[in-house]
Amino acid sequence: MALRINGIEDEDDLRKAQAAAQAQGTSITNYNEWAEIMKNLSEAGVESTGSYAGDKAKMQEIQRTVEEFIQNAQIEQIAQQRQQETQKVKETSESDSQQEIKANVANATSSMILADYMKYYHLMSQ
Repeated sequence: MALRINGIEDEDDLRKAQAAAQAQGTSITNYNEWAEIMKNLSEAGVESTGSYAGDKAKMQEIQRTVEEFIQNAQIEQIAQQRQQETQKVKETSESDSQQEIKANVANATSSMILADYMKYYHLMSQ
């Protein structure tokens, strides 16, 4: 036979209640799971609700909150990576555009030099 019990404030209370129940030939319902939940709540700095159902619900709420936080952090990280990649592409495009302008100026300059050379060569050869 298993007991359902409320009013347990910490792991020590739970152990005492389990010992008392065992002395009567029974045990507390979900004792091991509740003890683990209470340990996790204690480590997180969260007080027990005093009942298994309340502590379990609180633990599930904390787990959901942590999972949402992790998901949001991952989404934010992906967004930052994409922004960095976009910035790199933009910088590369700007650099390519500047290189293209420089190349066009160099080509035009060399074409002018060649044209002037040909003009002078033609004038000198007459």
